[in-house]
Amino acid sequence: IVTEKIRKQAQFLRQLGKIREAELLDKYSTEVELADSTHREGHAAKVYFNALFGLDFSRTADNAINAGINYGYSLLLSAFNREIVASGYLTQIGVFHNNMFNPFNLSCDLMEPFRILVDRKVKTNNFCVFEKEQKHILLEVLNQIVIIDGKEQYVNNAIKIYCKSVFQAIEENDVSLIKFY
Repeated sequence: IVTEKIRKQAQFLRQLGKIREAELLDKYSTEVELADSTHREGHAAKVYFNALFGLDFSRTADNAINAGINYGYSLLLSAFNREIVASGYLTQIGVFHNNMFNPFNLSCDLMEPFRILVDRKVKTNNFCVFEKEQKHILLEVLNQIVIIDGKEQYVNNAIKIYCKSVFQAIEENDVSLIKFY
């Protein structure tokens, strides 16, 4: 899942013409080890967000970009929570995320590859303010079309297909069953 997230980040950077950074992320995606012991996800995030929003950008800053990213991620998180619970799993027990104060550890794990959809929406809309209009723009993420399992699906449906495939992969101990968009 982490490898797929980094691959999708690299794809997006390549679309933006950030070839050097995309190639670095490609390299990181091949170096991910069990439980990300080499911290490739964190290194990739630093390169990725700096390439997207500039070297001065920080994910902790109080600005419209971070407000948009955070809001968009919360929309994805809600959609993942719904699918996880509907499938009979607990959102609290994660695979990689394991913070005892986070009631959505599993959701945070599974949503990783989908975060790029929010990042793309925030980047392409270049938020200078974050108000009602920007929230509506981000809500569109759940209704955009992606390809998963060889078919066009709305993101909301893709989340359902993806979650079910992850659970099947866990039950059958076979990661090749995971269906990414």
